[in-house]
Order: sequence, then C-alpha cells, then structure tokens
Amino acid sequence: MDDVRRTVDALWRIEGLRITASVAKMTGDVGLAEDVAQEAVLEALQSWPDAGIPRNPGAWLTAVAKRRAIDAWRRRERLDERYETIAHALDQAPDDDWEPIDDDVLRLVFTACHPALSRESQVALTLRVVAGLSTDEIARMLLTSVPTVQARITRAKKTLAAARVPFETPDPAEWRGRLSAVLGVVYLVFTEGYAATAGDRWVRPDLADEAIRLGRIVTGLLPREPEPLGLLALMELQRARFAARESGSGGAVLLADQDRSRWDRGQIARGLDLLRKADAAAAARGTGRGPYALQAAIAACHAVAPSVAETDWPRIVLLYEVLGRVAPSPVVELNRAAAVSMASGPADALAIVDALEESGALHGSHLLPSVRGELLAQLGRVDEARSELLTAAALTANAAQQQVLRAKAEALAG
Repeated sequence: MDDVRRTVDALWRIEGLRITASVAKMTGDVGLAEDVAQEAVLEALQSWPDAGIPRNPGAWLTAVAKRRAIDAWRRRERLDERYETIAHALDQAPDDDWEPIDDDVLRLVFTACHPALSRESQVALTLRVVAGLSTDEIARMLLTSVPTVQARITRAKKTLAAARVPFETPDPAEWRGRLSAVLGVVYLVFTEGYAATAGDRWVRPDLADEAIRLGRIVTGLLPREPEPLGLLALMELQRARFAARESGSGGAVLLADQDRSRWDRGQIARGLDLLRKADAAAAARGTGRGPYALQAAIAACHAVAPSVAETDWPRIVLLYEVLGRVAPSPVVELNRAAAVSMASGPADALAIVDALEESGALHGSHLLPSVRGELLAQLGRVDEARSELLTAAALTANAAQQQVLRAKAEALAG
C-alpha cells in the first residue's frame, strides 16, 4: 500500500496538471475537473494495491476522472446529446489513448485567473488545480491559514460555475488585463519549486520546470510585453542553480557553499538574453523595469559573480531599494537586509530586520528568524542567534531546511 501511495503521489506531481486540464477541456468546468481528478486518485489508492498499477497510470486516472464527470452530469440530470457523445467516445476509447495538449494547460491557467475571481482566489485556485499543491502547502506559501485557503478555493469554484466561465484562451484584447494575475501565479508555482514549503526535498524541479514552460508560452503569446520576459529571465537564472542548491541526499546547500561550476551556464546565458530583451521591450514602451525584471537583474548579479565575496553587493542593495518602491513587500525588505549585511555589515542589516519584526508583517514565517539568527551570529550574539535559528527550524515544514537551520544552531552551541 505504501508503494502504491508513493507512486500515486509522484504521478500526481508529474501528471496532475495535465490530467485536470484534459478533463476541464471536456467538461468546461474547472471546479468539476479538479474534484473528479481527486476522486480518481482516491479510486487508484483503493484499487491499485489489488489490481496492480496500470501500464499507463496517467491515462487510467484521466479516464476514471472523465467517467466520474459523466456520472456527475447524470446525477444532475443534465445529460444531453453532447454528453452522450462524450460518454460513448469514452466507452470506446482504450485507457492508454491519452496525449496531453499543451494549450489546455494554459487555458486552465487563464480560467483560474479569470477576472470574475478576486486575486486571492485566483492564486489559491491556480496553485491547487494547476500546481497540484495541497491546501497545507498553499497556506504556508501564502502565509495564511488552511481554512482560509480552503474557503478561497471553494468560493472560486462556485464563482466560476455561477458565472459560466468558458474553458478557453481569452480574446487577445483581454490578455493584458489578465496578465498580472497569470504572471503572479506562474511565479508562485516556480517559487514552490525553488524552495519547497514542505517535504524532504529542498527543491522541486518538476514545479519549477512547469512554471518555466508556462512562462515560455505566455512570452510567446505576448512577445513585446516586458514583464513576461522579465519573469522568464528570472526563472531561468534561478533554475540554473538547482544542481548546486541541493546535496546528493536532498539537503539544502546555501549560496555561500554552492559549487558554482555546477550552475547551468547555458541556462544563465538564456536568462541574461531574456533580461536584455525585457529591457529592450521596456525601453520601446518608454518604461523602466518592472518587478520581475528587477528581480531578474538581482539574479543576474549572482549568476555572473565568480564567488560570494566578488558579488556586486552594493548594486544588489540598490536594486532591492528600487524593487521595494515598485513592489513593496516584507520579503523584499528582508532580502534587502541580507544584501545590506554583505555590503555594509550585519549591524545595519539587523536594524532593518528588527523594524520588520516590530511591524509583525512576517509573523509565523521562518524567514525572519532565520535571517535574524544569521545576523546575530555575525555580531557574536551567539545565544540569541541560536534561539532564532531554532525558532526558524520549528516554523518551517521543509525537512531539508530544518536540517540546515538546526545544524547552524548546533554549530553555535559547539
């Protein structure tokens, strides 16, 4: 049973997005598609231990989910000629006759980011149905509670159903109005891949690569828009470091300890080229860099530096200051503090972190005590540093991150 559960979990991480998109294309109902896809997963957990894992498990889950959707229509007494045709086709088709269509994934993202939904609901629904994250993972990522996330997802599904939102790529005239939400969701999916909120692994390449694939599709749709290019540049530059960010056992390797020879230079070159294109697109519009292009510029500083010591930290501080004015957030301010510690020392950085702590903006997040612990250790305030690092370890649900934080705390104790 445990082997089957691990197989199903892995399969859902890899294929869940395409399964949901395939069912949504058939039903035109994102909420129903996500519900029946989850029902198919439960059926797999019940039947595969005895029947064995099918030759094409993704096709099996898709077929079961589609049949569950047909059952739901029948229960609602909404089975018309169209649904009869679909049901007949399903009965005639072999279970392994399944090929995911890339456009369906993008339609799923645009549907989940429909303007009928609030931004909070857009993000929660897309992370659920597109990224396949659990409500626990989404809550940690969004720094909110599980009941709040569940309520947002439920409300989003009901809103889409009530508004009869079609499962389709929006008209080109609507793209720019929907672009901000789409980019925000794509980047949140990438960040879960870059630094997983839970589990045993520090990174999740599958999620990061899916976000990059979606980013490439969006830039293909809007090649003259600066921010999709900036976001794609940022993701490429950060993805280039994955091989060095994780040890052979899956543990976290922080920037100062990374073997830079393992960074993907080809991917860095793509990221730098995309950043140049984003800057050119912004110049053509007469605008400056947006939030994603600014973050990409910061990532570029790291990507071209031979070492931590030789990194252009004053420039990174300046870029964070600009980013803080363009898109202010406590996480940006915390990152600025980390850069300030490298540029001018831990005392100046600690003042920034203490102000953040007093504001309560990052209450419940491991990020602030982890940075504060690092700064206190640099200042020789060992007992306080150790306490902060242990607090941070208790607040994160990622096992690799916990291990790093606890090891640092133990080193200080020694």
